[in-house]
Amino acid sequence: MAHSHAHDSDGDHPPHPAVERQRLPHQSLHQHAARNPAAFRTSVLLNSALSGLQLVIGMSFGSLALIGDALHNLGDVAGLLLGWGAEHLSRRPANRRFTYGFGRTTQLATLMNGALIVMAAAIVISEGIQRLQRPVEMHPGPVAWAAMAGIVVNLLSARLFSDGGHDHDLNRRAAAVHLLTDAAVSAAVLLSALLVNLTGLAWLDPLTGIGVGLAVAWTGWELLRQALLVTLDAVPPGIDPEAVEQALRNLEGVEDVHHVHIWAMSTSQTALTAHLVRRQLAVDDMELLHRAKAHLASLGIDHATLQLEPLPPTA
Repeated sequence: MAHSHAHDSDGDHPPHPAVERQRLPHQSLHQHAARNPAAFRTSVLLNSALSGLQLVIGMSFGSLALIGDALHNLGDVAGLLLGWGAEHLSRRPANRRFTYGFGRTTQLATLMNGALIVMAAAIVISEGIQRLQRPVEMHPGPVAWAAMAGIVVNLLSARLFSDGGHDHDLNRRAAAVHLLTDAAVSAAVLLSALLVNLTGLAWLDPLTGIGVGLAVAWTGWELLRQALLVTLDAVPPGIDPEAVEQALRNLEGVEDVHHVHIWAMSTSQTALTAHLVRRQLAVDDMELLHRAKAHLASLGIDHATLQLEPLPPTA
């Protein structure tokens, strides 16, 4: 049975001249703009300094809520370092052993980041329960100032990632979500410190600490869930498999579509393989592949390998 394969060149093998001539201008699917590492570098420095400040003030002035915020920030620092390294590795070219490159290092970084955050949250919740039973004196003034610093630093750091296309990259989106969550956590710590200062109710701080721990745990769990889905080759979020299959079926000359597989090559690249059963003489092979890849690119599929099959002979 005659069939045809088509895919975009990764640099190891030159594309067929006919495919190269018909490639759309925007269809260099493995040519991704280089990420600016400044967002990671600046955020790591800012959050490292903030975490140290919050830990010192939280321990010195008895605020579990602030300690919880500091631990979350330390989790972000670890996650940013992992994401930074993973993003660097993901740009390394493919080789004979790692034929898809190193894009999945970004997924592993997200997975490890989520696990770290969940563990930090468990520590904060456990300590909060103990402090509710044995209250510790808390000095709200320095805690409030440290919480305000947390809001400013985390909002500034999240802003750095808004210019890096994190909406289409789980690795960068994870970093931005962590930082925005930390800003909200710092706001809760600030409110708690102000209430303790006004009412003198010391138990508000460990109660806030437990709330912070729960919020942090939820964030970590969501990251773990998303990273596990991608690691298990689930269809990436934002990709509708039914819409993808229907777009292929609607192509002129396509009679049927089967063996459709969609998965993530990294946190920012999606791959697809599919078999297209085509009607003979309806449209040129290269033209059909050209149109198919254009439709897939518009649906978020970065790398497509398509096999063309003729209609089986009728009995």
